[in-house]
Amino acid sequence: MANNTHDAIIIGGGHNGLVTAAYLAKTGYKVLVLERREIVGGCCITEELWPGFKVSTAAYVNSLLRPEIIKDLELKKYGFEMLPRSPSSFTPFPDGRYLMMGPDKEMTHREIAKFSKRDADAYPKYEDMLTRVADFLEPMLTQTPPDPFGGVGSLWKLGQLGMGFRRLGRTTATEAVEILTGAARPILDRWFESEELKATIATDAVIGAYAPPSHPGTAYVLFHHVMGECNGVRGVWGYVRGGMGTISNSIASAAKSYGAEIRTNAEVGKILVNNGVVQGVALKDGTEFRARRVASCADANVTFLKLMDPKDLPAEFTAQVKKIDYSSATVKINVALDRPPNWKALPSDGKVGPQHHGTMHICPDQDYIERAFDDAKYGRWSQNPMLECTMATALDSTLAPEGKHILSMFVQYAPYHLKGTTWDAEKDKFADRCFDILEEYAPGFKSSVLHRIVIPPPDMERMWGITGGNIMQGAMSLSSMFSFRPAAGYANYRTPVKGLYLCGAAAHPGGGVMGACGLNAAREMLKDR
Repeated sequence: MANNTHDAIIIGGGHNGLVTAAYLAKTGYKVLVLERREIVGGCCITEELWPGFKVSTAAYVNSLLRPEIIKDLELKKYGFEMLPRSPSSFTPFPDGRYLMMGPDKEMTHREIAKFSKRDADAYPKYEDMLTRVADFLEPMLTQTPPDPFGGVGSLWKLGQLGMGFRRLGRTTATEAVEILTGAARPILDRWFESEELKATIATDAVIGAYAPPSHPGTAYVLFHHVMGECNGVRGVWGYVRGGMGTISNSIASAAKSYGAEIRTNAEVGKILVNNGVVQGVALKDGTEFRARRVASCADANVTFLKLMDPKDLPAEFTAQVKKIDYSSATVKINVALDRPPNWKALPSDGKVGPQHHGTMHICPDQDYIERAFDDAKYGRWSQNPMLECTMATALDSTLAPEGKHILSMFVQYAPYHLKGTTWDAEKDKFADRCFDILEEYAPGFKSSVLHRIVIPPPDMERMWGITGGNIMQGAMSLSSMFSFRPAAGYANYRTPVKGLYLCGAAAHPGGGVMGACGLNAAREMLKDR
């Protein structure tokens, strides 16, 4: 039994769990990570789905991974390398025009001016506004949220936040409140007149959300996409050389270098508790591992409602967990191509061009997104879905055989529960519809497809253990964020069971390949030593 006793056990080898493991092991903890799949990474993985094609099966671009984690864990030493995308987005339109945007400010100004000179001049001011708000909010990502109903320490933290909010000034503070609580569409409509620009930006407001841009909460999802950085440049998203799995593998390598043990094909079946204190875990096969500290990288539903005995949790806490919204409306389609898409709006004749470097949007206007959501609202997949496509092979030749490419399609809206049918019956029909739409914008696309895999929400749940297929481990609305994530009174990564912690996206600051949840959880666990 001695070999089965550890200082800390991490349930799930997602990137957040690996971050927690690495930080704990770095301080001398004997750490064991238990991952149910054959590879680590959770939704941040690279898999060779077809011979020679290394696919980022779930997460597909990076910007949010915290720079302090990259530095503290020396991830570059273990293969982590960012490939910045410029241009970062390309949106073709049915009339044959296109909008290209990116970190090149002169190019972006020139491109937006094709549609509206006024918008081209307003865009830098819009970005400045977001930056001012980000300067206030971003430090909170790596802070433990205070409990509004806690003691003097929590009240002191809330007071500090209040003073920081006051220092923003009336105008920026008002903008910050709207971004935290409001809908993206009114903000975009106020700033811009060009529907082409607004639609391109609006896609970031709804990615991964079960909501159209007119719904409250989407402004924060939009803002979430400008908080990160790539090689020190704010708001720039990039690919990771070798695919997104390189992030998880580099963190795992760092953790192992500090002495952490990582076991794959080791599915936890139960969290062991005695008199309100965690004792360890039992695998599905009955093998038990003991530890005084256990951190779960799984979502709150899995952690508390599937891996625990109800008698070990207060009824009021369980009731809060049951209220968490796991609605999802996203399908991931991974495609192997024998040539890049040849866009009608900007032909490239089989060659890679700047239009392939960033995110390629099929979304002509905001109403298009709203109508796509209307289908999902009534239990149908969108007849005209919003397509967000990326082709990492445009910048990373290591991912596919020479001349071949991988297209990652993130598609909305597609509800978990379909009315009158199932995803097993519908997923190929849905993918065919997506391909038909892409064919309209890039003739010859369908004939370029070598392989595809279609992953609707129920398959995401089955493959990666995320309830409802929700990639954020729960809604990212204000009522489910900061001091209320995962539940009021439990935003400090601790749980009602002594020694049991949450270290995944179910905790603050939520979804995205940030690592902040894992970093914050490790810090709190070390405080309790």
